[in-house]
Amino acid sequence: MRQKLAAGNWKMNGTGAALSEISTLAALTPAPKSEILICPPSPLIHRAADISAASAIQIGGQDCHAAHAGAHTGDVSAEMLLDAGARYVILGHSERRTDYGETDAVVRDKTEAAIDAGLTAIVCVGETLDQREGGATLDIIAGQLAGSVPAGVTGETLVIAYEPVWAIGTGLVPSLGQIGEVHDFMREKLEARFGAEIGDAIRLLYGGSVKGSNAANIFAVSNVDGALVGGASLKAADFAPIIQALDAA
Repeated sequence: MRQKLAAGNWKMNGTGAALSEISTLAALTPAPKSEILICPPSPLIHRAADISAASAIQIGGQDCHAAHAGAHTGDVSAEMLLDAGARYVILGHSERRTDYGETDAVVRDKTEAAIDAGLTAIVCVGETLDQREGGATLDIIAGQLAGSVPAGVTGETLVIAYEPVWAIGTGLVPSLGQIGEVHDFMREKLEARFGAEIGDAIRLLYGGSVKGSNAANIFAVSNVDGALVGGASLKAADFAPIIQALDAA
């Protein structure tokens, strides 16, 4: 049975003052059935891990370099994230793919580095609006899965997040049928590549304008094992209803 996961991506938001939201969230979700993850900016990870240590909330990073160490000014390695208290890392987010030109090969190398270091990688895939309207969604998802996910993964080392680029932060949400089509397709692809046991164990998250008002309907969709939440994860009062909907799903 896959444990459901509610992951919050703070992106480039928050200073030390924002870390009180983690304590508030822990108080609002004292005994969650689902796994809860907060991925703050890198400078906050160590303090976030200290604050969350006595709760069910885990901490993750938002990116890592593919190298273990070296002359990469401004970058952070997977080992550094782990040492700071992170247990997960988001990789291949559309904002990284767009802003920094990250290819599937780059994401795959980072994923391998993260898993080697002992982190669980959350690999993001998703289509643009032009690709959706052009009927290429499943081809894009298939290509990103094949190119971004390395060999040898397991349900403990890999999570996939489907985030249609056109739905991130826009308020637009695909229909439940569209979400289900992609999640069922991803499950089939993972099982075909890694075998039924491993393919079925990998959790599939949906991301893109998830909020308390639509979470329950999204979590009722086939093969949706949780959510990767952006803006609604910044405030405990907004994130808690999403977690509660996931617990009830």
